[in-house]
Parts: sequence; structure tokens; C-alpha cells
Amino acid sequence: MANPIRSWILVIRLSLADLWYDKKVSFCIIASIISVVTPLLLLFSLKYGVVSELRNQLLNDPQNLEVKMVGNLQLDATKFAWLKEQPEVDFVIPLTRSLNTQADLMRDSSHFVNSAEVLPTAEGDPLTKKLPPLVDQNQIYITALAAEKMGVAMGDKIKMVLTRKLDGNFEKGMAELTVNGIIPEIDYSRAAAFVPLNLLIAMEAFYDGYRSDRFSITTGSSNQPEKTIFARARIYAKSLDDVAPLALKLRQQHIETRTQANAINSMKAVDNLLNFIFIVIAITSLFGCILSLIGAFLSNIERKRRDIAFMRLLGFKSMGIMLYLIVQSLLLSSLAFIISTLLYLIGNSVFNTVLGRYFLSSAVDSKQQFVSQLQGYHLLIAFLLTLLISGFVVLLGGRRAVNIQPAESLREL
Repeated sequence: MANPIRSWILVIRLSLADLWYDKKVSFCIIASIISVVTPLLLLFSLKYGVVSELRNQLLNDPQNLEVKMVGNLQLDATKFAWLKEQPEVDFVIPLTRSLNTQADLMRDSSHFVNSAEVLPTAEGDPLTKKLPPLVDQNQIYITALAAEKMGVAMGDKIKMVLTRKLDGNFEKGMAELTVNGIIPEIDYSRAAAFVPLNLLIAMEAFYDGYRSDRFSITTGSSNQPEKTIFARARIYAKSLDDVAPLALKLRQQHIETRTQANAINSMKAVDNLLNFIFIVIAITSLFGCILSLIGAFLSNIERKRRDIAFMRLLGFKSMGIMLYLIVQSLLLSSLAFIISTLLYLIGNSVFNTVLGRYFLSSAVDSKQQFVSQLQGYHLLIAFLLTLLISGFVVLLGGRRAVNIQPAESLREL
């Protein structure tokens, strides 16, 4: 066993010495690999970074997943139970009559929003699921536009003011609430408040002329019935593909709906186009990478025919010749990939610095800090693919190399 090991060590030393002796040729091979690998890394870092993020925003925009009911209906507990059982439904919550879903919001007499929309929310709401949960009935969410008009931030106190006419007299009800989160404008562009369902029910009771402890009103009827029938519902599908089937089911239940069908079809077309573009670029780039490696390593093998013939003359077997070539290819590929990774990191930093100014300003997730990024396992896969391709190319060329006869070295002396 000692002799084969010593011969393998000798072959490895010879391959390394040969690379160092032909430094210019080695540099050219490394440069040719770098010229292909570095752009590929940058391309896929953009695909994984900004393009994937934009695609996710495109496909998961809550406004496009909403199925809106048209008109005021009579939805009971049975109907809501049926809605929740549908596999296409991601979120559903009852909604009162449209005339009872408006209120004035104010911080003080100089900062207010007249007739703001008031919508119910609960755990799992696509518009509020990224915000801290509402832990009591005095907490609400407001949209970015409402927060801007009132000049408030998360944790501030605001007042909800309702006005009704009862027995010929105008009455105002008021409740003090805490802003528990602000919904980005990209998710909801109008001035609105998202409140627990019980607060919305209390609003409807106030407008319907009932006494309301919630809004500090002692006038009106005290015989408020339990709320079991709702006029509408907020409904969101799980994905864009679920919107149309869900709307069809609702229409079959004699419930008219509105969806963003045109926007959804456009976004699907854009998504398919992006996927097609990157698949084409990836295939052509990988094909170019393989051709580049084939050209570099096969020409290197052809250039070393005399050296390989001389090694055969000295008694090196076919396995030794193959090891000689494989060691050189793996070393050159590894050095090239390391340099490509360093160049990628520089390009990645430039992308994130320059392009980030334009993208991050409109990003939904303010914690996102990149437009170009690859994870560690991406780099590992790319490294293994580079070694695999270069090894495969050398194996193809090595079949010719092992057939070189020792006599070739004597002919050229």
C-alpha cells in the first residue's frame, strides 16, 4: 500500500509544480472560469434578492387576494361557518353595514380624520398579521395615511368620535383608543382604522340608536339585541389561484362579489415572464460555463500531450495520469471560485448600496436590508457544481490523455 500512496503523492506534487511552472497558462484558465462564474453568482443573487422579493409582493399583495361582497346581505353563523370551511379561504371576519363603518378619528382639534373607514380585524388578518396583536378592546390599528394626518405614532392615544341623530337631537359618542400598529400605505392606501369586531358592533349599535357604554352615551334604547346577522364579510383567499374559485362559490350562493381579476391575470403573466427570463438566462449561462471549461481544460490537456507522454515513458499508469489532470482541474476551479466569490461580494455590496436606495424606500418589510443576496448553501451548491463540471470535462479529456503513447515524447526529442 505504501508504494501506491507515494506514487499518488508524487503525482499531486508534479501537478502542483506544473501549475506553478505554467503560471501564465494557469492564470488564463482561472480568468476564463471567473469570467463565467462571477456574473452567474451576481445574476442569481439578484434573482434571490430583489426579484424574488418583488415577485412575492406581486403575488401576495393582500389587496389582490381580497374577495369583496357587493351590497348588504343577511349572513348568519351558518354562512360564516361554511365560509371558514372552504379550502380557498385564508381569512374571514364579519362586517357590519357600510353606513355604520365610518367614524371621525382625532388626536386633537387640529389633527383629525373625518369619516375614516373602520374595519374589523382579528388574528390572521393579511393586512395586520405583521403587527403586534391587539391584546384588549381599546387597541386599534390605523393606516399610514391616517397616522400622517393625525401626526401620531405607535403607542399614541387617539379618540374615535361618532355622531348620530336621535329624537331630533345630534349626539356625539367618544372612545379613547391606543394605536397598536400602523398599516403601510402599500397594503392599504386610504385613511382607515382596523378595530376588534366587538368595537365595530358597538359602533353599529350606537348608530342604530341604542345606549352605548362603550362610547359613553346614556340615551337611547337599552334593549340591544345580540348581534348574530351581519351585512357583509371581509374575505381573503389563500393565493391568487384561489381567488376565482372562491368568487365562483360565493356567486353560486347568490352572493355577488368583486375581485381584482384583471390585476391578477396581469401579475400572473409578469410572474411567468420573470420565471421564463431567468430560466433562459440560467440555461444559456450554464451552457456557456460548460463550453468555457471544456475549451480551457481540453486545450490544456492537448498542450500537455508531450508531458503526459513523457510521464507514461517514466512508468506512470492511466490512473496516475487521470489523477494528475483531475488535481489540476480541481485546484484551478477552486481558486477561480474563491476569486469569483470575492468579486461577487464586491458586486453584491455595490448592488445593495446603490440599488438599495431605490428599492428599500418602497419595500414592505422595512427590516429587509438587501436587494442582492445569496445564502451560504447557495455558494456551496455553486462551488460543487463548478467542481463537478470541471471534473466531468477533465474526465472526457482524460480518456484521450491516457491513450497517449510514450513514443510521442521520443518523436519530439
